[in-house]
Amino acid sequence: MDTESPDKQPSSRRPERPERVDGIDAASSESVPTLSDERGDSKEAAFSEEEARQLKADRSRHTLVFGIVVLAWLALDTLTKNYFNGSYSMGEVITGPLLGLVRFHLVHNTGAAWGMFGDSTFLLGVMSLIVCVLLTVYLFFLAYRPNVVQVVGAALVVAGGLGNAFDRFALGYVVDFIEPVFIDFPVFNVADIGVTCGFVLFLVGVIVSWRHEDRLSAELAASDGEGEGTDAR
Repeated sequence: MDTESPDKQPSSRRPERPERVDGIDAASSESVPTLSDERGDSKEAAFSEEEARQLKADRSRHTLVFGIVVLAWLALDTLTKNYFNGSYSMGEVITGPLLGLVRFHLVHNTGAAWGMFGDSTFLLGVMSLIVCVLLTVYLFFLAYRPNVVQVVGAALVVAGGLGNAFDRFALGYVVDFIEPVFIDFPVFNVADIGVTCGFVLFLVGVIVSWRHEDRLSAELAASDGEGEGTDAR
């Protein structure tokens, strides 16, 4: 009796089954989204949408505040310069000391403070414009959620820079008329006040923003630690 060749003999091996890893079939080992995962994703999506709306609202509010402060301070600077420059002569002392602090003394400044960069009025005007542009770009495109103190400070700096730059391009000099009498200090104007006070406010706002971000980071790290402890239990 002929025996069947090994090739024709039916195989006695059972079909291979997927390996089991820790009681779970390997074929089904891929993670399947659970209800808790879907809820977590929905919460994250809702939070992202809410944050996006808040960022948009903050930007609109900051843009409005920035524009109002710039226009108001620039108008005040222009009006005071036009009044003193149109009503009095160069070098004229208009009034005596006010409260022993300042007096009005009309000066045409072609340089910077304390006579530095004399007769470089055009170059100084260009530099002022560059600073205004860079500060505005930083505030609205690079800074993450700036606070209102930063916005007001930056607006004052920009308004002062624009006011003096317009003087340099239109007149060839800056109109200064406020002279302290209790210290040796250069004659200045409203634009200079805006630049100085605005710079200080802007730095204060940056420091406040840094501290706020550090506090949020610490709170987030603490909440993550508590969550990991709960999962471990």
